[in-house]
Amino acid sequence: MRYFGIALLVLLAVPSVSWAEIKNETLLQSLPLGYKIDFQARQGNMGITEMVPQAESVENWTEMVTTQVFFGLKSATPEQFQANMEKNWLASCKAGQSASIANGAENGYPFTLWLLSCPLNPATGKPEITWFKAIKGNDSFYVVQKAFRFEPAREQVMQSMQYLRKVSLCDTRLPDRACPRLGKVNQ
Repeated sequence: MRYFGIALLVLLAVPSVSWAEIKNETLLQSLPLGYKIDFQARQGNMGITEMVPQAESVENWTEMVTTQVFFGLKSATPEQFQANMEKNWLASCKAGQSASIANGAENGYPFTLWLLSCPLNPATGKPEITWFKAIKGNDSFYVVQKAFRFEPAREQVMQSMQYLRKVSLCDTRLPDRACPRLGKVNQ
């Protein structure tokens, strides 16, 4: 497992973290309850973290949370990223569907949230339903995905939406986008 230096990974990997350790632009995201980090890498200007339930792996999963950080990417908008993902997804899954869920700004950062589904992923032979949240930061671009390889129950959809709603950006350098000052965060 290769770690790259952003606070996101500190928040994911450490059970409790002092907010004093957070510096600059930071993606605030917790490790989902019952999940583990099963893959993490950085190649060029892109970092990726893949999280799966404790008993699963990135090679064989039914649920997964994926976080991508595109370091230094400042020109893309969440809507452009969504359009590109939709185009690629629908090209690879002819019966696929997409639905926009929300967009706007959170803590001053533009974001969009959408759903892509494929009733039968040609690569796996299973259904795949994924919610995406893209956030345009001042320093980098962030995408968090929650995927299922089955039709999730209503409760699972609600939990996924709550999880993605809590994913946000903050910046210790900008008073209007300041990171929370709560002492310690328990994951």
